[in-house]
Amino acid sequence: MEIANPRRILAISLADSTHHLSKVVRDLTGTAPEPSNSTIAGTTHQLSLKTAYYTASVPIWLDLISTPSEWSASFLSPEAKEVLEVLGGVVVVFPLPVKSQSDEGNTARALIQEVGKVVKVGLGGWGWDGVGLCLGVGEIDDVDEWEDCVAEAGLEFVQVRAKSSESRNEFGEKTGIPRALEALEANDWDQVGGDLDSDFGDFEAALDDEDDAKGDPASDKGADLDPESLDFGFDREDFEGLKRAIWNSGQDNEEDLMNGEPKKRVAGESGAVDDDKLDEDDVQKLDGMMRKLLAVRDMSAGLPEDQRKRMAAKAVGEVMKEL
Repeated sequence: MEIANPRRILAISLADSTHHLSKVVRDLTGTAPEPSNSTIAGTTHQLSLKTAYYTASVPIWLDLISTPSEWSASFLSPEAKEVLEVLGGVVVVFPLPVKSQSDEGNTARALIQEVGKVVKVGLGGWGWDGVGLCLGVGEIDDVDEWEDCVAEAGLEFVQVRAKSSESRNEFGEKTGIPRALEALEANDWDQVGGDLDSDFGDFEAALDDEDDAKGDPASDKGADLDPESLDFGFDREDFEGLKRAIWNSGQDNEEDLMNGEPKKRVAGESGAVDDDKLDEDDVQKLDGMMRKLLAVRDMSAGLPEDQRKRMAAKAVGEVMKEL
């Protein structure tokens, strides 16, 4: 399927990191951005994406930031609403400083925080059906601090090394530019989309619609996504049980889920279990279930709506059997 009018990517860096932004865009697209009036700020570049499910030429808007706080304020103004509505991706590029507490490090941290503000407030945070990447360019080995900083901003950290011969880490996961491309390819670029707003996508929306209908049999809100009418093999109570089991068994909230941090429950809390009773097998099983659901969401991006529904229904059914 060809996506004729895809959503846009906003690629940004600080004004003094123009060469880093240009190189990253060149590595992502295969061609370097052409300056206009001696600057790439305000120009548009094209990223050609082709997967087994779709092809698209995604416009990349390039922007250079002088003052992060002023930039975020302008993007959170009412005048920028239409721009935010068509964004399907945000890519931040910054050089990794050798000393994190240096002036360069503090400026990079401010940039990431202000971009995170736009992602959380302007785009909807975890509910945004887009991809947010923060590409740190540099050779430093200890990037834990930057991973934490980027995660707090609601973005994914990707380190880009200048002379890396390895495109995968010790876990077999892609790194660097290949990982950035993988994340961009997995995104839903169709502007008509928007039914994958959360990890449960259509199913969660259908249940919300049904709650709004307050059980009125005359209402058809959410009828197309009724678990029973779609032959899911389980009823609505089962699906609610699935969500409760996933969120309550090992994850605190959406932010903890994305960071992979197990929930620590308080004694006496409903459904609480002692941390020492959640053994490694339980954690791995829960992680596998969530990975399966998230993988299906990513793989179905760009497919027709009915195919996405069928893939999601099958995945949820399989997870229910494991539970």
